[in-house]
Amino acid sequence: MNPLTSIWGTIISGFILAIIIVFALGTTSVNALELEVWFHVLSGVVWIGLLYYFNFVQVPAVGQALAEKDKGGPGPAAINKYVAPRALLWFRWGAVATWLSGVGALQHLAEGGAMKAFMLSDGMVVIGIGAWLGTIMLFNVWVLIWPNQKKILGMVDASPEQIAAAKKVALMASRTNTLLSIPMLMCMTAYGHGLPF
Repeated sequence: MNPLTSIWGTIISGFILAIIIVFALGTTSVNALELEVWFHVLSGVVWIGLLYYFNFVQVPAVGQALAEKDKGGPGPAAINKYVAPRALLWFRWGAVATWLSGVGALQHLAEGGAMKAFMLSDGMVVIGIGAWLGTIMLFNVWVLIWPNQKKILGMVDASPEQIAAAKKVALMASRTNTLLSIPMLMCMTAYGHGLPF
């Protein structure tokens, strides 16, 4: 059976390959910080990758589908019914996994590392700023984007006026997260490599 025929088979195979590489390189002990950072990056790729997908691909595609609906186009039904709910599931839980693993990694950086980062103290200012930006983004996902997307996608009852308002809130929160992701990623990498300017 080819593991690449299913997403879970692909993911599990990726983890197995990573473990094989670890053993092939002769690693004999667990580096808890690197394990946490690795998981943080993996989940962050899912979260931010989907954020960029929504903003760069799906929102413009749904807008175009709506514009062409009266001209014989397919309309947004396929995206909104089949793609968006699945993408939003990975998006919101990717956000949680990214934030939790980030806090765990901060904790492993130094004694009380998470507190120091969120307090912007003891040499953890730049990564602390990144942590705060990520926290704002997580808030936006769960408090602004997800509840409004449920209205937009018809997962909860909403009037046409509520749906119109939900579209604005969800779009602005998503665009805010896209904006915040750029300096957030800079702050996260700057802790280990320095600021680029």
